[in-house]
Amino acid sequence: MDEVILGTVVTPTGPISDGWIAIKGDRIAAIGNGQVPDAAITFDAKGAYIIPGVIDGQTHAGSYGGLPGIASTTRSAVAGGVTTIIDMPYDYPAPLNTTERLDDKTRAIAEHAHANVALYGTVMPGQDMSSVLPLIEGGVVAFKISGFESSPTRFPRIAADQLLDLFEALAPTDVPLGIHNEDQEIVRARIARARAAGYNGIEAHSSSRPLSAEQASTAHFLELGALSGAHAHIVHLTSTRGFHLVENYRRDGFRSTGELCVHYLWFDPDVDGDLGARMKVNPPIRPGQIEKLWDDVASGRVAFVSSDHSSWPIDNKLTPSIFDAGAGVPGLETLLPAFYTGAMQRNLDALTLTVQQLCERPARFFGLWPEKGVLQPGADADIAVISPEPMVWDETRAHDELNWSPFNGRYFECRVARTYVGGKLAWDGIEIVNKPGDGKYAPRRNSHWFA
Repeated sequence: MDEVILGTVVTPTGPISDGWIAIKGDRIAAIGNGQVPDAAITFDAKGAYIIPGVIDGQTHAGSYGGLPGIASTTRSAVAGGVTTIIDMPYDYPAPLNTTERLDDKTRAIAEHAHANVALYGTVMPGQDMSSVLPLIEGGVVAFKISGFESSPTRFPRIAADQLLDLFEALAPTDVPLGIHNEDQEIVRARIARARAAGYNGIEAHSSSRPLSAEQASTAHFLELGALSGAHAHIVHLTSTRGFHLVENYRRDGFRSTGELCVHYLWFDPDVDGDLGARMKVNPPIRPGQIEKLWDDVASGRVAFVSSDHSSWPIDNKLTPSIFDAGAGVPGLETLLPAFYTGAMQRNLDALTLTVQQLCERPARFFGLWPEKGVLQPGADADIAVISPEPMVWDETRAHDELNWSPFNGRYFECRVARTYVGGKLAWDGIEIVNKPGDGKYAPRRNSHWFA
């Protein structure tokens, strides 16, 4: 064997105390307890948990730095126990809507990536559907569009007629279509009203992009998806009402799912308003939702939890008005400890929930199962070792070249002690030790959410 790791191994059938996991090449060769196999390297992680590498289902690596931003984003990923990122298609300067741009991005992954990278695709306004099947054949794991236009070139709005065409193109496949779910007319009108009234702080952010705007977009999208027979996925829901709406469609037999970002499980503008624009995301973090959303997680209504990591520098937040500040927060290094800690604080089965929500479920959803998202012989040796050692998050320690976080100063119940990508040590608990290009492009395989 190349390496054996000793510790509590979290398998699909439960944790193996005093267990071991053996790596050969880029795969898991064996798992057990008792007699430890001979290996070139043996690492003793006793007292720690060995889990599948986290799959972060929503990141924006190229929002600011373009395709080279994959380097710093994936460095941050492996430091956070994330071995695969699912990167959104809205890169700077151009979205991933053609096979030529897919080729550009896969070449950038081969050059820059420390973690594995799977890719969303998209379509641009007015584009026909001829590119959809070639992008699927090229391995994109999902498609995403937006109901709200942040930029006409980088983050455009897709009209309802084109959205229906895209749903119908995807309906014969297992590939989901996700949406940034905000109604443009409502949001723009409410922002204009808030500006005119002189509101500038974080407390005005949620009311200027009200839940009604989010739910109107969500319901419209789910209904088009249902009537076309496609898999409709909401990439960020901010309220329990949203998850119950998605669940109603699923119970009616339609392919519908909803995703939750970890910041919605931690922050409340009525409590954490001193963070200001440092907690500005779209759709907004709503007051009074945290405990209800944790109930949605525990009940299984949440498909999976992601970071929605955004690679914006802090200067993008330093504006006089909340409406001019950039939306999005870094999150790759805080996703795992924040989710695990929040579950522990609520007396939930934190270890099981963490593996389900951050590893198994996104792997199945994006067609990466069972090669990823699980510890079992034959699976990819993408592994995280988490030590149940308390820590206080220090934003200056981040490896994303951003070095700011709304989680700065927050207490976490664990830290990431090691990360392996494809059988190679990538993070030793102190430093990034693998090389750019050790992360690989992860095309969609055969698994899907709705069997």
